Amino acid sequence: MSLLRRYIWIIMVVIAAVLLILFNNPAKEKNSVSVEKSEHVLEEELESNSSEVVVDVKGEVVNPGVYSVESGLRVDGVIKMAGGLTADADPSSVNLAQKLQDEMVISVLALPSVVNEEAGENNELLAINQATLEEIESLNGIGPSKAAAILQYREENGPFKNSKDLLKVSGIGEKTLENLEEYIRIP
Repeated sequence: MSLLRRYIWIIMVVIAAVLLILFNNPAKEKNSVSVEKSEHVLEEELESNSSEVVVDVKGEVVNPGVYSVESGLRVDGVIKMAGGLTADADPSSVNLAQKLQDEMVISVLALPSVVNEEAGENNELLAINQATLEEIESLNGIGPSKAAAILQYREENGPFKNSKDLLKVSGIGEKTLENLEEYIRIP
């Protein structure tokens, strides 16, 4: 029996040692630290993959400014949110298909002015779809009645898609159109 008692004490000491090792395992502390680090990394990733990005829209848009938009939206979408391009905007100055990134600056440039080679002057073409009555009247060969007819046509039928659409306006024929084409633009 004394031999049995001796083995029981040894077995109990071994069990106690195993329990001490299991409950005071330094590897367990490492795991808790790595779990805390993993949670911190996950929070940073969530912040960087947020569902919103903030972009700055500048230049030839109707309402320039800073916009918070959904992640994954494209430049075209935020320009539409900014009211669209102005009449003077050059759509080829930006990549409308590009995906937005946080802190991105979108700068829409103006169309270059047309140079009159004969006079050597810098003359801007008149944007006929945005022009006022007075601006249209200032065109060579256009008086008050033709200018009013152009505005009326534009109001009833929407913007001109090309210069040939001006032939649909009462009082404008081929000769008048030829004279106008070098002074107007239809974006």
